[in-house]
Amino acid sequence: MAYNEQLAERIREHLAATEDLAQLREQKMFGGIAFMWRGNMLVGVHEDRLLVRVPREDTDAELQQPRVHPFDITGKPMRVWLSVEADAAKTKRDLARWIARSRAYVATLPPK
Repeated sequence: MAYNEQLAERIREHLAATEDLAQLREQKMFGGIAFMWRGNMLVGVHEDRLLVRVPREDTDAELQQPRVHPFDITGKPMRVWLSVEADAAKTKRDLARWIARSRAYVATLPPK
């Protein structure tokens, strides 16, 4: 299955309006697309889901939210990555909240 191009475009539009584009790049990853910020993966799209990065200690709490799942394409879930159903990021506000959540964590990581 190809990744959700509409979701990817919505992410591009949001990032173009809120980030320094010089620090952003796109990269094909996981059969989808990743949006890299300062060399670290910020968010992505895999199939029809938004990928969001959160601190390891917040994963369990985030997974209690509806339509949020562990990101798992290998049989071993990645503890800092959430797979968020597209419906949970349907509005601009919802998408902005997920991206901001991910950005807050990625901002704590050293640039690559």
